[in-house]
Amino acid sequence: MTRAARPARAASWQTEAIRRIEADYQRSADTHLIPLPLPMLAASGIDLYLKDESTHPTGSLKHRLARSLFLYALCNGWIREGTTIVEASSGSTAVSEAYFARLLGLPFVAVMPRLTSPEKVAQIGFHGGECHFVDHASQVYDEARALAERSGGHYMDQFTYAERATDWRGNNNIAQSMFEQMAHERHPVPAWIVVGAGTGGTSATIGRYVRYRCHDTEVCVADPEGSVFGAYWRTGDASLTAPGSRIEGIGRPRVEASFIRTLVDRMIEVPNADSVAAMRALSALLGRKVGPSTGTNLVAMLALAHEMRDAGRPGAILSLLCDAGERYLPSYHDVDWVREAFGDVSAAERRIESLLK
Repeated sequence: MTRAARPARAASWQTEAIRRIEADYQRSADTHLIPLPLPMLAASGIDLYLKDESTHPTGSLKHRLARSLFLYALCNGWIREGTTIVEASSGSTAVSEAYFARLLGLPFVAVMPRLTSPEKVAQIGFHGGECHFVDHASQVYDEARALAERSGGHYMDQFTYAERATDWRGNNNIAQSMFEQMAHERHPVPAWIVVGAGTGGTSATIGRYVRYRCHDTEVCVADPEGSVFGAYWRTGDASLTAPGSRIEGIGRPRVEASFIRTLVDRMIEVPNADSVAAMRALSALLGRKVGPSTGTNLVAMLALAHEMRDAGRPGAILSLLCDAGERYLPSYHDVDWVREAFGDVSAAERRIESLLK
């Protein structure tokens, strides 16, 4: 059987598109690994670190995912010259995909809930993308798929392809970078890596990598209140649904195909008040504002750290600083907004401060 050749113009455009993405990657340095100054835990032999993903060109962890999704779609022949890219996203992925769409000269449309932060909407527009709003997070999937069909475009579908678009064996993925940066620390192989889950792609990449490299590291997913992932992890019932998270960027109302529960060793479900309190405390500790999903990660890190201390077990815990807090100045970093959205979080703030000290 003879395989039909791709038209020369299409092949030439796709080759140039991949070259542009790879050139953009070479212009970007790796992200920093930040040790948290927590002397009481350090005295017990426990060190905490955050990998600062806010320093990517589009300001979040999702820059890695967007690059992988574009390369995956290009190499599969799903994106061609002039293809409209459509994505279902609560914000950060859409910002990053808008960046890569502009890099390739492609139209981009993000389908997102109306309550997405205005800062993220503005960033999508800055990169030349458009926003298409729906009333509830559960509506983004069908609307994005339908919009792609109407426009003759490509639905990127991060929630399906996130776990397979990244090479989990290495090739400069986030897990490989983490272990290379930890190589000269007191505990070079972390006891725990803590991540949130929106698509599940990051936990899948890290979970596969630590097994492939035979590292004695466990993976914990910090799951925000209202997310379905914790219940799914416990039961294995993929038909479960939930109200959906109110911590922007992580947690989902339905089980996503990219969340692989067998790669997760532990789930810690985090109340909204604790996520916000930890976000504020960490912002004060670092002298710079972080986003709410990083607060969720910190709550789980502190819970694991105190368990290790009580058990007399030294080691390192590594997590992610997912994005910068400036995106959330009118929302999660605004006292009145938080009070209206989540009520009084002062008890949670005292609890987090106690754990930090």
